[in-house]
Amino acid sequence: MPAACDSVLEDIEDIVSAEDLRPLARRFVRGNVLPRVRKRSSQRGAQAEDEPPGDSIIPGVQKIWIRTWGCSHNNSDGEYMAGQLAAYGYRITDNSAEADLWLLNSCTVKNPAEDHFRNSIRKAQEGNKKVVVAGCVPQAQPRQEYLKGLSIIGVQQIDRVVEVVEETIKGHSVRLLGQKKDNGKRLGGARLDLPKIRKNPLIEIISINTGCLNACTYCKTKHARGDLASYPIEELVDRAKQSFQEGVCEIWLTSEDTGAYGRDIGTDLPTLLWRLVQVIPEGAMLRLGMTNPPYILEHLEEMAKILHHPRVYAFLHIPVQSASDSVLMDMKREYCVADFKQVVDFLKEKVPGITIATDIICGFPGETDEDFQETVKLVEQYRFPSLFINQFYPRPGTPAAKMPQVPASVKKQRTKDLSQLFHSYNPYDHKVGERQRVLVTEESFDSNYYVAHNPFYEQVLVPKDPLLMGKMVEVNIYEAGKHFMKGHPVSDARVHTASITRPLAKGEVSGLTEEFRLAPRKGTKWKADPAAQSPALRSWVPWQLPWQRGGGGALKVLCASLALLAVLLVLYHGGVRAEL
Repeated sequence: MPAACDSVLEDIEDIVSAEDLRPLARRFVRGNVLPRVRKRSSQRGAQAEDEPPGDSIIPGVQKIWIRTWGCSHNNSDGEYMAGQLAAYGYRITDNSAEADLWLLNSCTVKNPAEDHFRNSIRKAQEGNKKVVVAGCVPQAQPRQEYLKGLSIIGVQQIDRVVEVVEETIKGHSVRLLGQKKDNGKRLGGARLDLPKIRKNPLIEIISINTGCLNACTYCKTKHARGDLASYPIEELVDRAKQSFQEGVCEIWLTSEDTGAYGRDIGTDLPTLLWRLVQVIPEGAMLRLGMTNPPYILEHLEEMAKILHHPRVYAFLHIPVQSASDSVLMDMKREYCVADFKQVVDFLKEKVPGITIATDIICGFPGETDEDFQETVKLVEQYRFPSLFINQFYPRPGTPAAKMPQVPASVKKQRTKDLSQLFHSYNPYDHKVGERQRVLVTEESFDSNYYVAHNPFYEQVLVPKDPLLMGKMVEVNIYEAGKHFMKGHPVSDARVHTASITRPLAKGEVSGLTEEFRLAPRKGTKWKADPAAQSPALRSWVPWQLPWQRGGGGALKVLCASLALLAVLLVLYHGGVRAEL
């Protein structure tokens, strides 16, 4: 049988016969060819250009629904993840039913929050939605049965959300749970200059540190967030400046314990705050987050001065949890009730009118009736205007879960009794008739009012006038409720615009350079030149080819081969002889 080929090919172009046109001749022939226009069918033309086919798995074009539970730190993480996904081309939607993927950002503080999280996963799976989970629950317990097979974004890996979502849409399961480190030292988390979508364009939430220095026996968050890791002051100040340049008029500082800020990097909270107040524009305000008593005690004098500053709310959240020293010892809270009272009494004296918010846990293991009555007396003494009452829930893996438990009926009754005490007094009745300066930043839950806050971060409802949003105005208080006051704007008073520039539109991505704002994307690629990107964006934008991302070896070889083949085809059809 004759061979399929009688001679050995020494060159790929030996395949061309003598009768075939040579490349140079082929170039002239092309000039006489008239392209035939292919008519599009009306059905195909009707489809929107930016809509992928129904069975498309092209990353960067799907709709994503994001749900966040928990603290303001978690909310900030959710905003960063939304911003990166939107910047990459994904569409963030408020409609969970139309979403292709659900991103569920969890909270592990209490059982009910985790129950809601678990139920949402089940609902998504029943609706055939892709699911990515984030937050403290999967970080602390990634091997739970109901998380099996799901993609996970760790609390310090939110800057890689696009990668995780992209792989999940392709049908893969990805888990990123590592810690951010620099020369072996743990960092505060993902960088602060990433794109984000603020839930409220007027409010910027800045996490100043992650983790804490405590080891509370009931706390599951410690398992997820770990030990204290603070962001450098310069990075925090830069983030605040950027926020104000984007129209923000209120900044919230958040963390698991703001009072411990800087102890791991050789600085402290007052030093940070004094730097921040220097960059806050007139009319804008700063709200300080939760701080535990031990770490604020040594800074009381400086903190009182800062809380007196006209651009800082005279407000502080100091959790006491219990007024029984024996219970506090079992909780390993590292302070006694006298320490808490010292902090509150000092600040009330030095900062008249200051709002002190606190937390209380009812029914902690070993809490006796006498212990609980001590807590009742503390509330009666201080009549906290803002009080977060929590029934104790044993969290798996915590020391408190192994302690002898208070009966559920007793915990429930104590929670009810303390709640009744809290609702027995109205903290704002004496303020009716006052004239107050307030900053308007939000819409009320019932959509009937705008929500403002006075210098003590007390909630004031004002008429729903669009001209008031984002403004510092004066109001006359005419009504007071348990959690709010109502005020009429003073007609002859000056209205001050708190934002130094127009705020971003709701849903608009923060942190993008002008080049990116002017370069909308179709599909999955940025249209802007990567060389023109800011260093912050260039470090995270996940548009690179697989070998640029550090993909697998086999994938690198395949991509390189395809690229080489493409080059050869171009050279061949262009009339250039390419020797192999």
